[in-house]
Amino acid sequence: MMPSTQDWINNPLGVVEGMFAASQNNPNSAWEAKAVEFFKDKLKEKDAHTWVPSLNDVPLHYLKPNSLVKFRCLIQDMFDPEFYMGVYETVDPSTKAKVLRCGKYKDVTECGVDFNSRNTVTAERQTFYCVPIPGESPWVKEIYASSSQARVVPSTSYVPSRHKRSYEEDDDVDDMDTQPQKQREPHSGPHSPTEQHSNGDCKRQETEAPSSQATSASHLDLNFPLPGEKGPSCLVKVYDDWDSFKLNDTLEVFGILSVSPALSALADEKDVSSSLLDPAECMETAEEQRVHSPPASLVPRLHMIHAKSLPHNNPLLPSATLEDNSAFLSSTLSEMVSVREELLAYFTHVLLGDALAAEYLVLHLISSVYARRDVLPLGKFTLNLSGCPTVASYTERLYQIIQHLVPSSYYLGMSLQNMNQMRLVPKKDYVANRLVSGALQLARNTSLFLDETQLEQGQLDTTGVRNVTALGNLISWQKVDYDFNYHQMEFPCNINVLIASEGRSLLPSDCQIHLQSQVAPDHMDEYLSSIHVHQQTSSQLNKFRMYMSVARLLDYSISDEMTKSVEDDFVDMRKDDPQSISAEDLHRMLIVARLLSLSLGQTSLSRDSWLRAKHIEMLRRSRMEQHKCVNGNEP
Repeated sequence: MMPSTQDWINNPLGVVEGMFAASQNNPNSAWEAKAVEFFKDKLKEKDAHTWVPSLNDVPLHYLKPNSLVKFRCLIQDMFDPEFYMGVYETVDPSTKAKVLRCGKYKDVTECGVDFNSRNTVTAERQTFYCVPIPGESPWVKEIYASSSQARVVPSTSYVPSRHKRSYEEDDDVDDMDTQPQKQREPHSGPHSPTEQHSNGDCKRQETEAPSSQATSASHLDLNFPLPGEKGPSCLVKVYDDWDSFKLNDTLEVFGILSVSPALSALADEKDVSSSLLDPAECMETAEEQRVHSPPASLVPRLHMIHAKSLPHNNPLLPSATLEDNSAFLSSTLSEMVSVREELLAYFTHVLLGDALAAEYLVLHLISSVYARRDVLPLGKFTLNLSGCPTVASYTERLYQIIQHLVPSSYYLGMSLQNMNQMRLVPKKDYVANRLVSGALQLARNTSLFLDETQLEQGQLDTTGVRNVTALGNLISWQKVDYDFNYHQMEFPCNINVLIASEGRSLLPSDCQIHLQSQVAPDHMDEYLSSIHVHQQTSSQLNKFRMYMSVARLLDYSISDEMTKSVEDDFVDMRKDDPQSISAEDLHRMLIVARLLSLSLGQTSLSRDSWLRAKHIEMLRRSRMEQHKCVNGNEP
């Protein structure tokens, strides 16, 4: 059954205004907090959040203006606070009757405002510019979309004569209980090609902006961090606790959708009415106005009622923390060892029969920064997979396999052209007063695949050197220094970096393993093309996806007893040959032991895991020594 008549989803402003009206007789009612609690309680009801349509997978023109919607996003920028009329009075021109109105969760006031009223209350709100989570994998989008039970109203704006009708005219379209056939499709942005349908009609794709807005889209940079990204950007208006949010946080925002055509007047500098809507607009440059007040048909406004921080964006896991879902956790932990074996076998096949490299790839993919000690990020495990074949697009195929398993990822081919031309580091544009995004503005736990096999002979220019330095800092310190022209501002991050290279990478790493192919060179092409075909079943892939996300979220500790045992071991190892193992080697062994334990579903270090970590580290180091002897000291 659907929740009661769904008024709180279809008409949330009605709920808010009802509470506001009731509060007029009781000045101490704290109605605003009660309104937020009302919606939070509704969303806690079983499956209630699945009834709320999502901006991530429902095209904007299917959504009812002023209804409750949700948005899975990253905070890409934060604008200056703005003032709005929290309470204002309107006067009926014929009867002269005065009515107090609530201005919260709205962009535009009703007609007949009495600007001289003493009852006007000015309030403040903050605006965040939010984008879909950068590099989110197609499988994530598909699973989120298919779990939605939202009922949305298909607009008839497909018909050419309707292209220019305003959103307000869509309000009187009756609710339909049928889901639109193609609603499941992920967003494809405002520049999608039109799609030919079998009935002969040429209809524009559902996610495309109506043609009247297509021209605005071309000069409007939606500021996605990664090139080629699709989906809506959104201006999120925040009313409470905005200090609790940080740049680059990933959130699921529940709020009231505003796409009022009056907002688009603000974007048009020539429109005189813009200064009437907000006198402060006159202070802005035209550039700033275009960025901060884009057409609502392209960048909708979302008035936040409630937002929850997303510790992960894997739709196969419960949205609550693992501790709050003990049944899920215990059933997953009981299968960790067997799923790990299957995943190792799969990666061994993908890594040309190299079981040791497969083991290290698993450890890398479940690694995460779990704490910071001074400037040192603890838990990171950047892997340099050297010895990668340069034939048959091996590295691209390896990336595609990883992309099928992790929730968010990005492939960066380190060609000279990319290094010299791409903007990796976000930069503050003071004219437009916004943060221009760069490819390293990523959500936590994104897998960044650096393909160094693409690097050819040639010269890095100033931008190239700056980009390579930024990648080195990201790997070493898990931070990106954003460019604020006169100074740099440090933003900590938590990004899994995998470097695929032929020889040793020119970038730093926490661990290098040289791929030892078990495939004969003359069979390589045939073998690599079979990897492409050899895909797991979706249920098998889902097991791997859950396994890796859960391993990354588990807590971990080392008992005093094990700490003492490890220290004794270290002393013993150095007894015979102090040069054989350094403090850095011990640190790496402890990271490997930690990840090995988590990969087995164990939350504390056992003697067996420690011995296993020592063993695989010894195998890896002896392989690296052999490789050095054969190839000389390669750069």
